[in-house]
Amino acid sequence: MSRRPPDRLLRVDLSAGSVVSEPIPDRWRRRYLGGKGLGARYLYEELDPGVDPLGPDNALLFVLGPLTGLLPGEQRYAAITKSPLTGTFLDSYAGGAFPGALAGALGDHLGVLVVGRAPEPVRLVVEDGDARIEPAETWGEDAVETARAFPDAAVACVGPAGEHRVSYATVASDEADHHAGRGGAGAVMGSKRLKAVLARGDPPSPDGALAALRERDERRHAAGDTGRWLAASGTLETVEFADETGVLAARGWRERGFEGAEEVGVEAAREAAAGRENDGPLPGGFRVETDEGETVPRGATGMNLGAGLGIEDFDAVAALGERCNRLGLDLIGAGNAVSLAIRAADDATLDRELSFGDPDGARRLLDEIATRETALGDALADGVEAGADRLDADRLVPAVKALSLPAYDPRGAPSMALAYATSDRGGCHRRARPVEREVFDGEWRPERAAAAVAAAQNARSVRWSLVADDFAGESVAVGAWLDAAGVDHDDLDTAGERVWNLVRLFNVREGLDRDDDALPPALAGPDGVSSDRFEAMLDAYYARRGWSPAGRPTPETLDRLGLGSVRDAATPAGDPRR
Repeated sequence: MSRRPPDRLLRVDLSAGSVVSEPIPDRWRRRYLGGKGLGARYLYEELDPGVDPLGPDNALLFVLGPLTGLLPGEQRYAAITKSPLTGTFLDSYAGGAFPGALAGALGDHLGVLVVGRAPEPVRLVVEDGDARIEPAETWGEDAVETARAFPDAAVACVGPAGEHRVSYATVASDEADHHAGRGGAGAVMGSKRLKAVLARGDPPSPDGALAALRERDERRHAAGDTGRWLAASGTLETVEFADETGVLAARGWRERGFEGAEEVGVEAAREAAAGRENDGPLPGGFRVETDEGETVPRGATGMNLGAGLGIEDFDAVAALGERCNRLGLDLIGAGNAVSLAIRAADDATLDRELSFGDPDGARRLLDEIATRETALGDALADGVEAGADRLDADRLVPAVKALSLPAYDPRGAPSMALAYATSDRGGCHRRARPVEREVFDGEWRPERAAAAVAAAQNARSVRWSLVADDFAGESVAVGAWLDAAGVDHDDLDTAGERVWNLVRLFNVREGLDRDDDALPPALAGPDGVSSDRFEAMLDAYYARRGWSPAGRPTPETLDRLGLGSVRDAATPAGDPRR
């Protein structure tokens, strides 16, 4: 049965032990939809500049979209907060069963906003349109053990990494098969002593016009190029794609290309697979067995824990991925942290025996990071930039706004350097991925790179405000869905640009400027991305955005997007001249 668009929010204050249902302003729902947009609006409204991401005054939102449970593809939710890794805006997403169960449990609520800090570890139980706070007996257990303690609920939780506030700790769901991974939402959750969110509810299902739309778009997605690719290979094929096109970073970003790519990619997964995630035309990733249980390796597993650590054994890479899952570690951040330590050991900056190609050494270091039990683990738990500084090592592993990069190397596609540098949550390949086209076209002119990156960022801001499946969303006529569901909305192209600029306002208020939209030193130099070329792309990007040369939205841009009255006195606007 379909439902009316949800229009309320549950506000949970862990310090006070209270749960309150409140209406979401109609104007906010129309202009920001849900997910990323609505989360950004609440975060900008709720937080004071400079708030400690790991303090009780930070907010953590679990937000759905107005069509969650109805759209084709995998259902998803957004975890939104101020990042303890970057000190700026963070939105991270996860799929699986948890989002649909949360939608059913929330009733007419679109999400949960959590503030404060509990005096003792707790869990939040959501059901029947309400929530309650209960003691958490599973504190200290890993993400899989925590989920299995509640077989009657869908569970999103933190593992040891979140409990120890590792700055790239994840929020794990579906027995750690899915993660809201990048930027440390799990650390914020752990800092609040919130071990888990339990959702007990049946996912919404479409009927009438929405059911017809879903049937049509599911067929369209399954028959399209993306659907056929996912059915055949899942995201693991990106390992071979990146290697063949010269953009696969390997051995701690020392090399481009990895001779063992086929050993840790999709063909190896097919041989090892015990099955796929789901039945049906879009079966999801490959399930493989490890000593700790089943796991679903994805593209980043082979790229960052395989090529990135110089490990050519698929079983060993899958086992490292499962270890990250259980600990609640973002495996991109974790792989980069381990590779930094290996490079520092190679350069004699670090007095420890570490080497590329050693899965046992990598596993030991992952455990140390998740628990901060050693000085090295503690240093690396704060990210590659902070880790390099504490180890007195060069910043050999690239990061943007302190978020380490996935293994798409922009030295083989300079437009990807622009995508990383301008990503609102730090070095992320999900906001825009022009590398997939530029590697076939040759280097793009700065204006073309700027246009492609900005367009992708706007489009994905809409998709993530709906919290739609990244892949199935390509086959969905979003406006038709919103109209059929009775969701009031503004022009969607404008909405995407508005959301992107609102997040920029949040980051500018935190002190971010052009110096933060930077090319990492590890990627510059004679064999890297030309600094002149990068600066030309960044100039073109700011001009297309209507931002000042310093990277701030101008008053004219804000007025055009309806954000002029939203910007507060603490947020400087851009001067077109400087």
